[in-house]
This record gives sequence, C-alpha cells and structure tokens, in this order.
Amino acid sequence: MKKVLVSQRVDYYPDRDEIRDALDQQLSLFLLECKLLPIPVPNLLIFGKEKRQALIRWMDAADAAGVVLSGGNDIDSCPERDATERVLLEWAEREKLPLLGICRGMQMMGVAAGSHLISAEGHVRTTHQLKGEISGSANSYHNQILESLPSGYRVTALSEDESLEAIAHTKLPWEGWMWHPERESPFHQRDLERARILFGS
Repeated sequence: MKKVLVSQRVDYYPDRDEIRDALDQQLSLFLLECKLLPIPVPNLLIFGKEKRQALIRWMDAADAAGVVLSGGNDIDSCPERDATERVLLEWAEREKLPLLGICRGMQMMGVAAGSHLISAEGHVRTTHQLKGEISGSANSYHNQILESLPSGYRVTALSEDESLEAIAHTKLPWEGWMWHPERESPFHQRDLERARILFGS
C-alpha cells in the first residue's frame, strides 16, 4: 500500500487554550479504499529557514508516494497551514509526485500558481452537475472559487455557472477537485477510480 502525505485542517479551542490539527476520518477511509495509506502532516510553525528545512526532512523521511491537500479552513485564516501546504506543493513538484487537492486544496494549488479567490453564490451545501472531462454530480461546500484558470493547468470540469470545479496540471501528475469525495456515501466510483489512477494504486 502506497503512503501519501495528507495536510490537516486547523481547529481552535480557545476555552481549552488548544490549537489542534485534524483530519476527517472519512477522508482516511476514502484514501484507504483507494489503496493509499494516509500520513497526516503536522502544521508546524515553519516560518524561518531552519524550521522549514526540518519539515522537508520530515517529509523526505516519510518516503511517501504522493500528496493530498485536504479541505477545510479558508486560505489566509491559518498561516501555519498555508505555509505547510506551500512547502508540500514545492516538495511534490521537486519530487514530481502525484498530488490531489480537495476543495481548499485545489484553491491552494491555484493561488500558489498565481490565481485569486473570489466569493461564490450557490456553492454551499448543494450539488452540481459537472461538465467536461469529469462529469456527473458533485457535492459543494465552498463559498469561494478560483477567479481564473491558474497558469500551467487545464480545466477538467466546470459547474453549471461555469465555475472551475476541477483542474489538472499540464506537466505534473496533479489534480484539483472542488468537491469532497470523502463526503459521499457510498464513495463515488468515479472518484475512487480517478484517485487510484492518479496515484498508481
């Protein structure tokens, strides 16, 4: 079973004076069904060269076959997560490893490539019909979308209002999906098969 590094959301518990990294158990189940072993990546305080290098050494030691950028948290709301995911993107590019960005993960891919986020109407707790290379229905839980196609990517799915719902890198084995495959019950066969092909699992 191939190992994949998975970014984690940040949850704040002020009444307990705690900041926690968290991973949806359903996402772990989705990845396991894809024959992938999830390795959660801690959101370290990596500001500064020394700490950044420590995270890179940690990722190298994990000996993973790919990266998953998970959903949750708006970009810019958790600086430690933003920084960790940018290092994950750089590391996956350097190693030419497969990468899947889910919802916020796709947004991070786009922002890192120069696109911007804008507010979206009618994309929270609903379902879209996809059109393009990827078709069928997809859940939607986001209030922001990428304003334009990021440099170096191609469109693989649009929603009814022409918003970007899925992208793929033109040179690297990277895909971004704005839906949450882990929130489908049962998991959508389309998503399982596409993830297995992407990671070669």
